Amino acid sequence: MDRQQEFVLRTLEERDIRFVRLWFTDVLGFLKSVAVAPAELEGAFAEGIGFDGSAIEGFARIYESDMVAKPDPATFQVLPWETADGQLYSARMFCDITMPDGSPCWSDPRHVLRRTLSKASEAGFTCYVHPEIEFFLLRSLTNDGTEPEPADNGGYFDQASHDTAPHFRRHAIEALEAMGISVEFSHHEGAPGQQEIDLRYADALTMADNVMTFRYVVKEVAIKDGVRASFMPKPFSDQPGSGMHTHVSLFEGDRNAFYDSEDPYELSGTGKAFVAGLLKHAREISAVTNQWVNSYKRLIVGGEAPTAVCWGHANRSALVRVPMYSPGKASSRRVEIRSIDSACNPYLAYAVVLAAGLKGVREGYELPPPTEDDVWSLTESERRAAGYDSLPQNLTEALTAMENSELLAETLGEGVFDYFLRNKRAEWDAYRRQVTPYELRTYLPML
Repeated sequence: MDRQQEFVLRTLEERDIRFVRLWFTDVLGFLKSVAVAPAELEGAFAEGIGFDGSAIEGFARIYESDMVAKPDPATFQVLPWETADGQLYSARMFCDITMPDGSPCWSDPRHVLRRTLSKASEAGFTCYVHPEIEFFLLRSLTNDGTEPEPADNGGYFDQASHDTAPHFRRHAIEALEAMGISVEFSHHEGAPGQQEIDLRYADALTMADNVMTFRYVVKEVAIKDGVRASFMPKPFSDQPGSGMHTHVSLFEGDRNAFYDSEDPYELSGTGKAFVAGLLKHAREISAVTNQWVNSYKRLIVGGEAPTAVCWGHANRSALVRVPMYSPGKASSRRVEIRSIDSACNPYLAYAVVLAAGLKGVREGYELPPPTEDDVWSLTESERRAAGYDSLPQNLTEALTAMENSELLAETLGEGVFDYFLRNKRAEWDAYRRQVTPYELRTYLPML
């Protein structure tokens, strides 16, 4: 037994933890959990916990359904929920999913990302990410199709007093930091009820784990505070949607591979080629970074989200931005990808973003000139004349781009690639059969 496993077992005993939740994520990005008693954990470290993979979205076919969840002791954290007498009673660990022979499960999203990070490591790079996660606080959640009611009427950076959850962000941050997840900033976003919490940078695998934990913790804290949290990309027709702008940097040892003090943007050749890779493959990766029908209601002109494939410096209408908050500070040079939404599977999203950027570096892609136009204000014909390609405008367009992508097939692996396409095609077919309230209001009286 290694030291990390010994630390976990000792902590459980010293703090009288009653349950350990073993977490993993399905292909669509939903958190799965099995609880074990501390007495069973030593066996789980040695042999894992067997389960039926065919019952998990995208994991296995019926005839190869036996799978094993192996807890990763490096991800151990005590959950910040207390019993009535003030005792902390449960902890969590993320799992790696394997086949019975010990080989990695091809459909485990954590393995997909780890495989991409291994390719980055072979090229000499470590990838760090820093997400800005937006979401809505709502008075309640329903599934009857009615528009929800936001928990407050605040706007961007407002010191808004929430009617129903006045201390929500503080409670959420305290819970996150109790689990070792560092928060850099938090504030009210532009729409009523909309919040943003930015996590401090970490390596991409740790951050994907943190994003999954974040979504769980935020929803739990919201319930305790008498409201509900939703990461739906666009719950309100007349308000901006929720994104997960993600800052990315590559390091070679302690050196930021994106930094060049001589460049006007302080962006190195490696950084430029990485951005060029993101732009060239932007349409292909959209189905993964924006995986829901509703995601494309956010990516529209006037919605404060990117709609065109371009990059810039201070330009928030661009798909990729090179922020200059700390000029001259080598460690701060990074690029910001603004299309990703906060309802994605973070393991798959970070895998395809990194794969696209690394391909640009590996093949020496040329970066086009920066865009400082307000792309949102341009007409479709003006965009075409300026050479701006458009991001997919709906899920089926994104799936068509993904379907023809060798990069996506290689990055995700054949099984995840095929399952994802089938599942999302079914989602699109179910959506396009629906007759919406808009159609009934608009067409029924006049046709």
